[in-house]
Amino acid sequence: MTDALVSTDWLAAHIDDPKVVVLDGTYHLPTAKRDADAEFPDGHIPGAQRFDIDKVCDPDDPLPHMVPGADAFAKAASALGIDADTLVVAYDVYGMQSSARTWWMFRLFGHDKVAVLDGGMPKWQAEGRPMETGPAKRRPATDFKARFRPELVKSRDDVLAAVKAGDMQIVDARPAGRFTGEEAEPRPGMRSGHIPGSRSLPVTELVNKDTKTALDSDAVAAKFKAAGLDPSKPTISSCGSGVTACMIALNAHRLGHPGMAVYDGSWSDWGSRQDTPVDTGPADAQ
Repeated sequence: MTDALVSTDWLAAHIDDPKVVVLDGTYHLPTAKRDADAEFPDGHIPGAQRFDIDKVCDPDDPLPHMVPGADAFAKAASALGIDADTLVVAYDVYGMQSSARTWWMFRLFGHDKVAVLDGGMPKWQAEGRPMETGPAKRRPATDFKARFRPELVKSRDDVLAAVKAGDMQIVDARPAGRFTGEEAEPRPGMRSGHIPGSRSLPVTELVNKDTKTALDSDAVAAKFKAAGLDPSKPTISSCGSGVTACMIALNAHRLGHPGMAVYDGSWSDWGSRQDTPVDTGPADAQ
C-alpha cells in the first residue's frame, strides 16, 4: 500500500474480511502506569488481536522491545493468522502513536501488506462504531515467511558511524523539551539531550491535534522541510525507545520514501551510556 493508511470507513466495510487482520499495537510509556494487555479485554475494535511489542521482541536484550529474530517474528505472526496474503491493520488507543511500530516491524520482516488505521481507536469511537469486549478471538495459525530487511533498522554502532561521517540525516521524534535537554527523560538513569547533528520533529507535529488523524501529504512535507529534513536522503529516525520513530518512517513512506531506517533502542540505548556523545539545546544552535 502506497499511503500506508486506511480510513475508519474502509475498515468498517472490511472488518469481516478473512484476509484482514486487525492488531491493537498500543504501547504506553512507563510514566503512564497503564497496562495495554490488561486494558484490551475492556474494549477493542471487533476482531482485533493484541500485538504487544514487549512480547514480540528479543527476550535476551535488556533494552525495551528490541526487535526479535526472524524466526520468532514469524512464529508470532503465524499465531495471529497472518500469511503472505493478509492485510494487517494496526491501531492504538492514542490515535496514531505506537501503531506505526507494528507497521514498521511487519515491513522490517518483509510484509508490505500492512497499514495504520488513520485516527486509531479515538476516531473509531468518536464515530460511534462498534466495540468488542473480552479476550481476542484467536485465528488459525498460518505459515508466515519472514524476510528480514537489515537496511530498515540501525544499531548504536551504525548511528555512531553516521554521526562521525555526517553522511546521513538523523531525526528525533521525542518532544522538543526532551530533545533540547530541558525536560527529563521518562526512564530513570537517562542523560538529557540529543544525538549530535540530529534534527527535531516531534511526532505530535505529524497528526491533527483535535482528531488524532494524519496530516495530509503536503502538510507532512512542510513539517519535514521546517525541521531541516529531506526525506529523499538517507535518514535514521530515533525517539525514546524506537516506537514513535516509526511514525516518522511511516510519514516518509507516505511521501514516497519507504527506506527510512529506525534506530532500534533509540534514546533508551544512547542516553543510558556514558560513551555516546550528547548535545543539548535546539538543533539550529549546532
